[in-house]
Amino acid sequence: MPVETDDALREILDLDTIAVVGCSTSPAKAAHDVPKYLIEHGYDVIPVNPFADEIFGRESHDSLSAVDQEIDIVDVFRPSEEVSGIVDAALERSDVEVIWTQLGIRDDTAAERAEQAGTRVVQDRCMKVEHQRLLGSPSE
Repeated sequence: MPVETDDALREILDLDTIAVVGCSTSPAKAAHDVPKYLIEHGYDVIPVNPFADEIFGRESHDSLSAVDQEIDIVDVFRPSEEVSGIVDAALERSDVEVIWTQLGIRDDTAAERAEQAGTRVVQDRCMKVEHQRLLGSPSE
């Protein structure tokens, strides 16, 4: 079962390094705004976008396999039909603890596969919204 409880979400939000698959260079997109917010709140965000060289002054990687540092969370900003392949790439790594798909993005079969491999899954939730709700200050 995907993570649903506030306690489990808080535990996940306590992790540090987030690879954002589908991170955008366009400030008008949630795939840019959410990772920017996460950086501003102390997370180490690794952009994954094969069409960008750099986002937020950080090297953008072509794929999860191209990331040479450890990843705690894979945050997915790609269509639901691409989640299965992203889950496969995440499971090929030994360091990914959580796969998180943003609002409107879900693949129950891929989520089940990830959970069977011991990876926690959060589906159809925004990290920024959950961070603000659970850890943010009232003024945010």
